[in-house]
Amino acid sequence: MTDKIVLKLGDVMLKGRNKKRIMDAFVHHISEVLDTEAMTLERHHDRCYIHLNSVAPQSLINKLHTISGLHSYAFVKTTTRDLASIMTTIVSLIDEINKPGKTFKVSTKRNDKSFPINSMTLSSTIGEKLLAMYPSWQVNVKNPDVTIHIEIRKSGIDIYLNKIPLMGGFPVGMLGTGLLLMSGGLDSPVAGYLSMKQGIALEIMHFESTPMTSIEAAQKVIELTKKIALYAPKQKILLHMVPFEKLHQALINNIPEEYVITIMRRMMLRIASRYAMQQHIPVLITGESVGQVASQTLESIHVINAVTSMPIIRPLATMDKNDIIEIAKVIDTYDTSIQPFDDCCSVYVPKSPTIKPRNMYANRYERLFDFQQLIDYAMKETHTISVSSDLTITLNTLGLTVQTALKGED
Repeated sequence: MTDKIVLKLGDVMLKGRNKKRIMDAFVHHISEVLDTEAMTLERHHDRCYIHLNSVAPQSLINKLHTISGLHSYAFVKTTTRDLASIMTTIVSLIDEINKPGKTFKVSTKRNDKSFPINSMTLSSTIGEKLLAMYPSWQVNVKNPDVTIHIEIRKSGIDIYLNKIPLMGGFPVGMLGTGLLLMSGGLDSPVAGYLSMKQGIALEIMHFESTPMTSIEAAQKVIELTKKIALYAPKQKILLHMVPFEKLHQALINNIPEEYVITIMRRMMLRIASRYAMQQHIPVLITGESVGQVASQTLESIHVINAVTSMPIIRPLATMDKNDIIEIAKVIDTYDTSIQPFDDCCSVYVPKSPTIKPRNMYANRYERLFDFQQLIDYAMKETHTISVSSDLTITLNTLGLTVQTALKGED
């Protein structure tokens, strides 16, 4: 039976004097996600060991895949420091693999220099014995089917096979918080996930426009937030539902059709920037991908950005749509995102939106109505929900707007 699980941290090893701070953040996060009272967490400078204490290892695997900052894990068996025990343990691990493949290599680290056999000699000796036991196997040091890891410590010898990849990146929240502008589409949940993977905690802002959009569109955003909350500290994310219908209607009534989307995005950035500055959130995050739609050409991005001085992170900026879809499937947001409920960016789309807007025209058109009063209203009436991965909430109430349905649901 597996004695423990080794958790490897990737980029931590490159961060010099920041290693301790990163490790502290990681240990704090893993303690929140896992039931550490039922197991023992052993900390080292570049890794952690989970001593299972009779806990079934499979019960941890799904949770490990939600912890950013982890590079890989492996099931470890510890044995005594004699060659016969090492071989017996290796064979038992190989026997647990359904399809072990036909190529292998042995990788040995001798942390305890008092062990009488050096790393290269032990790897060679073990390799020869394995070739004798498995005649069809071949050594492949560059891309083997199976890598046998041997780590020699004073307390014993740890042995494990292939490392299984995890999220990587940095512990979520270690780099601060960003405000994600969330639509109901494919892109923004993926952008949120990738941001968390790099150590950024999230708050989320959604611009809901009922009754111009359906109440199901707002419900979809809550479901998407629940999906990515799995990767957040304590598996909770604050979701800010901004009532955008009055501003949306004013745009349609006052702005030339080809500029509606451009100026709508500018209004969203104004609201998001004001909230972020009030809450001391240093960056905005969007799911924009260059050239994907009219509002994401370089000219459009330039004009839309002109209304804020806040930095905007665009994790998907140069990604191919198929790559975005693959990530959405991995994090289980794809099926929810493709539900056919329009948000305010996809309903009433102009037939010919401008792809080369100019700032002077956007400023001129915005002077056609008092948008500042509408922004003040939207911010005052914004409702915040603490969304957890197991939240149960439905907004599909009889004829009620989203804002009414949310009252009392904090």
